Amino acid sequence: MKILKVNDQISIKRSVDNGTEEQRAIVKDIIEAVRQYGDRALKDYTKKFDGISLDDFKVSQAEVEEALSQVDGKILEIIKKAAENIRSFHEKQLRPSWMTTEENGTVLGQKITPLDSVGLYVPGGTAAYPSSVLMNVIPAKVAGVKRIVITSPPDKKTGKLPPAVLAAAQIAGAEEIYKAGGAQAIAALAYGTETIAPVDKITGPGNIFVALAKREVFGDVDIDMIAGPSEIAILADDTAHADEVASDLLSQAEHDPMASAVLVTPSPALAKQVSSEVDRQLAELPRREIAAPSIENYGAIYVAENMDEAIETVNSLAPEHLEILTENPMELLGRIRHAGAIFLGRFSPEPVGDYFAGPNHVLPTNGTARFSSPLNVEDFQKKSSILLYSEKALKDNGEKIAAFARLEGLEAHARSIETRLRK
Repeated sequence: MKILKVNDQISIKRSVDNGTEEQRAIVKDIIEAVRQYGDRALKDYTKKFDGISLDDFKVSQAEVEEALSQVDGKILEIIKKAAENIRSFHEKQLRPSWMTTEENGTVLGQKITPLDSVGLYVPGGTAAYPSSVLMNVIPAKVAGVKRIVITSPPDKKTGKLPPAVLAAAQIAGAEEIYKAGGAQAIAALAYGTETIAPVDKITGPGNIFVALAKREVFGDVDIDMIAGPSEIAILADDTAHADEVASDLLSQAEHDPMASAVLVTPSPALAKQVSSEVDRQLAELPRREIAAPSIENYGAIYVAENMDEAIETVNSLAPEHLEILTENPMELLGRIRHAGAIFLGRFSPEPVGDYFAGPNHVLPTNGTARFSSPLNVEDFQKKSSILLYSEKALKDNGEKIAAFARLEGLEAHARSIETRLRK
């Protein structure tokens, strides 16, 4: 793993993948076909891309019960405990509606309302991601969303969804599930078909075609984010264990050939040890073919002059995941301004957050942690401002409001106020 100085070119940002012109054209064609032909188009694309002919996309309760019987009991208990932790964390994010009343009778406030419906995309086809189900469904449930829809591509051999995904959906409380993937599923969620009613917001990760489809339908529905490849930055001093740092770097590198794994440290000795350890562990990693190009192209160890420079470097990276592996990590927490999720100490490796601890693992990538937050309860709610002016309040302030309106050249606005003042 290459070792560089902080003053060398440093970035974990990759160019935003807007897809090729051909990919964008394909996605637009798929979306338009689903809008026009509904279930027929959905069936055609499922056959074309997944190699499966389906007469019914909706997952039946019998399929869910069958899936539950196929998942090992110990695994079910683990999923249930993870769901409990995730629910507990997100319940603390709930905010109440509020109102205030002033002496002149003015009432101002904010009303918080859950979205009516959301669609949660769970990637699949060749792998199962029950953690994605929990991280999307549970905050939506906590927010009070009544209709939660899951779409996920069917297995190319069985035409079914992975048992662990259905088990997680059952545990999280999602009952409307469809076997549909790719851009066609996003189009169905956005515009509806004969089988799938449209939703108000779409969340969840996916491949480039899913990402392009979410970008295309945004505005007709809301979306969570356009997530890029996974990334981790580790801030460490010479008290860190090189084998642990290396394994944490590789935990992200094995996600995607474009994933980024970066160590920032003021310790040259640790840098050398971690570099050697990454090479050693990488040679034995089952997903080496994925992790190796990630480490080669988007991985690096940056040696800073001191901890102050290392912290500023981390803030400039604004990573999706940040581990702080120093002697006193809590002392540095207040100086971290930009990170999607912050993991403190050697017993809090990133996978703890991926699966079990409670915070959401849907996080801002590609430097967007400078202005974005993890998926949370508020993503599934909307806010309405409340305003009630008394007669006294309007008389006290009416002339000022009318003057402001005329300042902007809006005479009807001014007259709207003055009509009431004359009575």
